[in-house]
Amino acid sequence: MAVTRKVRRFSGGVYDLGLHIVWCPKYRRPVLGGRVAERLDELIRQKADERGWEIIALEVMPDHVHLFVKHDPKSSASYVANQFKGSTSRVLREEFPHLKSRMPTLWSSSYFAASVGAVSAATVEKYINTQWERPGKKGDVS
Repeated sequence: MAVTRKVRRFSGGVYDLGLHIVWCPKYRRPVLGGRVAERLDELIRQKADERGWEIIALEVMPDHVHLFVKHDPKSSASYVANQFKGSTSRVLREEFPHLKSRMPTLWSSSYFAASVGAVSAATVEKYINTQWERPGKKGDVS
């Protein structure tokens, strides 16, 4: 699937903003497998829908999450990242008690965010979608 430029309009102008965001569990523990990964995927998509953001690519790896999301101009990179991290942490720790007992918090306090221009959007999407094809990334952790 190729990403095409999709300009959105709001009262002050037009925009096409994309972010590549990566974040990890505390201590980079490989706890994002099986049902936890499925639920995390669901929660991220739900949050994006609530905010009117568009998920272009999403991969939940055992020890990190890659997300390529199109967002509105009023939302900063830190706001977008923290919306996903905050809401998912609360729900996952409620639904999966082992995430509370193994770590003081679910997510590391840091994250990576890079703006994605229209020219490189397809490249970022391909990178995220091929995470499982990289050496040493096979297998499922529950």
